[in-house]
Amino acid sequence: MDSCTSLASISDPSSDVNGQTHHEAGSRKLCPVCGRDGASEWLRAPDHFHGLQDLYTLVRCPECSFVWQLNVPKPAEMYRHYTDAYHRLISASGQNTPHRWHARKAALAPHKQSGALLDIGCSSGAFLESLKDGPWTLYGIEMSADTAKIAEQRSGAQVFVGDVPDASFAPESLDVITCFDVLEHVYDPRQVMIKVEEWLKPGGIFYLLVPNIDSAEAKVFGSYWHGLELPRHLSHFSPVSLKYLAESVGLQEVSVVTRRNPAVGTSLRYFWDDIFRSVGIRRTPVAYREEAGFVWRAGRKLVRMTVLRALLAMAPLVGGGESIHAVFRKEGKTTGASE
Repeated sequence: MDSCTSLASISDPSSDVNGQTHHEAGSRKLCPVCGRDGASEWLRAPDHFHGLQDLYTLVRCPECSFVWQLNVPKPAEMYRHYTDAYHRLISASGQNTPHRWHARKAALAPHKQSGALLDIGCSSGAFLESLKDGPWTLYGIEMSADTAKIAEQRSGAQVFVGDVPDASFAPESLDVITCFDVLEHVYDPRQVMIKVEEWLKPGGIFYLLVPNIDSAEAKVFGSYWHGLELPRHLSHFSPVSLKYLAESVGLQEVSVVTRRNPAVGTSLRYFWDDIFRSVGIRRTPVAYREEAGFVWRAGRKLVRMTVLRALLAMAPLVGGGESIHAVFRKEGKTTGASE
């Protein structure tokens, strides 16, 4: 989970390439990315984070490998799944790991070093703040008016409040668009990609991160993988499906790689919660657990240094990293990284 997830309640999308909304495509198993019929059930899982038992069904496209959730909650109902506990954890994650923004700036630098930059799902503006007082004109998109105000105060950026399709950026007006751990939350990722392509200048860069449904942890833990985040994550990408989606709207691949972003401890916690529940013991869900005591923290650190380290060393034998880091470019003339 990341700090930029506030676009999760994006409104019902307009029609996709096949004239079907994401809801309709989901119920008919028509792929929202490539339009192919015949998706098969991939797995079922509950909302482990909140310790709930209602099952959600994921299906997978045989053509482009895109995975999506069937019969997703309606936008008006999504607030029930984005609780205060969820937002507190996400906010804390963004504030307590500032090193991530340095890494993302470094990843962007070889492609663009100045210009107009938009952060989709900017949350409280941590990434935009890391670019403050630099050679960038900063913009953001954020669903919450209160959170957008915080982002503006922190970064000096102009932040649009609302859904991506409703934002009023002029065509070919942006040099860079970033989107960190947000695309998996929106109802129609293709619609977002179309707007990105429209807003970017020729040669402009789209830099995004999403969880990798084909990662080692996803394969090992299955329905207990922390990255599923059901029902909040509506879409689940592999490198193949992400490239397919981007190229289908006219963006060119620059780099698509997977990187380790382990949360084995959380996935194991979900597994053990189920084991305890099967024998009549209900543990406090991850969403509501309190800060662990010293003894428990010490034991947890010991496990991370031994068992989990061994598991991570073997992870490449099973699958790719847990996070997809992708850079796409809009077709057209560009004069280099400093443009």
